[in-house]
Amino acid sequence: MAEQTDVMAEERSPDPNEKLVKVFDSEQEPEAMVVKGLLDSAGIDSDLTSARLVQDAFPGLGGMIILVREEDAEKARGLIAESMQVAAAGNPQPDFMDDDETKA
Repeated sequence: MAEQTDVMAEERSPDPNEKLVKVFDSEQEPEAMVVKGLLDSAGIDSDLTSARLVQDAFPGLGGMIILVREEDAEKARGLIAESMQVAAAGNPQPDFMDDDETKA
């Protein structure tokens, strides 16, 4: 079973010999993981990498970065931007809070 999971993970990651471009970076790993999930659900292969490991390519960058194939970059950036707009326009209060609690 573990071998099958490893094979599936390899199929979903871009080939390291392909030209990859950065489409997202974040200091927060959970935020980067959500964005990676968004790209995965849209069928865009991506690679989530610790920026500390790629200082030669992106000096001064900390946290996490997401790389995609060059031909997928425009679509990925569009999806990320759209998702950020939706999140910014959303309800700032958690869904589990009652109206009475938010008015107190």
